[in-house]
Amino acid sequence: MTASPPSAPPAAGPGAAAPLLSAPLLQRLNERRDGPGWRRLAFHLTVLGLGALLWGWPMPTALPTASFWALRLVGLLLLGWGLAFGFCAMHECGHRTAFAGKTLNDTVAWWAGLLSFYNADYYRRYHQWHHRFTHQPGLDPELEEAPPSTLAGYLLELSGVPWWIGKLRGHAAGLRGDFGGRPYIPAEATAAVTRSIRLQVAVYAVLLAASLWQANGTLFWFWLLPLAVGQPLLRFVLMAEHGACSTDSDGLSNTRTTLTLPPLRWLMWDMPFHVEHHLYPSVPFHALAEAHGHLAPHLVHTGQGYLAVHRDVLRDPARLALP
Repeated sequence: MTASPPSAPPAAGPGAAAPLLSAPLLQRLNERRDGPGWRRLAFHLTVLGLGALLWGWPMPTALPTASFWALRLVGLLLLGWGLAFGFCAMHECGHRTAFAGKTLNDTVAWWAGLLSFYNADYYRRYHQWHHRFTHQPGLDPELEEAPPSTLAGYLLELSGVPWWIGKLRGHAAGLRGDFGGRPYIPAEATAAVTRSIRLQVAVYAVLLAASLWQANGTLFWFWLLPLAVGQPLLRFVLMAEHGACSTDSDGLSNTRTTLTLPPLRWLMWDMPFHVEHHLYPSVPFHALAEAHGHLAPHLVHTGQGYLAVHRDVLRDPARLALP
């Protein structure tokens, strides 16, 4: 039987045990600055821009056909990953730690959500409960849909199809202002979240109308298709964050940190340092690597790359199932 979340979630944090990071160190790590956020945003926009340039590149007469299509495929992947991983930019800015000021964080989060087909105002509240009830069945909203426990379910999850279905249903409900069964959207926030979702869908509608008016399919070719292509990699990395981890309230055991290549870590806004982020969500993304240096000896789950994590999980996909 699923437990009902309390109306007032408990405070988040590493728990009642002795702190793993000293107060002076944590105070320094918590410093919020604009510079790292602007640099990371510039990197993310460069990936998007380069991808769009290569994907939309008209065929030159001097380039062999095979080389041209190979470059276009690279462009499609880069554009797709840039769009899908806009989720990571939205996530960091949703914590209001990526930049120094609230307005800049909220603005970047909203537009990153638009690109990645999330709504930042809804997600921020949803995500607060995920932090308070991390990987606890019946409490963590990320477990509203049970994780896969078979190879077929695992492959379906990687495809992104369940994600698309969930997003379409969620946006449709948000347009109606229907947040029943979602205690992380309190009554006083319903109007603001509904307005935000309606504004987002209005932007999509304008872009769709422009694409149809010009008869060029821009919305499909430069957003919908690339986003669908980019989803499997995003699903691949997100499944590693809590998959096959404990379902108790211990942040050291219910979350996984994955050590990965710098380009992917940059595109993910350092989300691979996920245990560190969950233990200390007030620490900005650019300080998580330093936090990892202090916390590494205490971590229960540390993946040596995403491929290694998934190889381990695939030995027994049932480990992903909830008790």
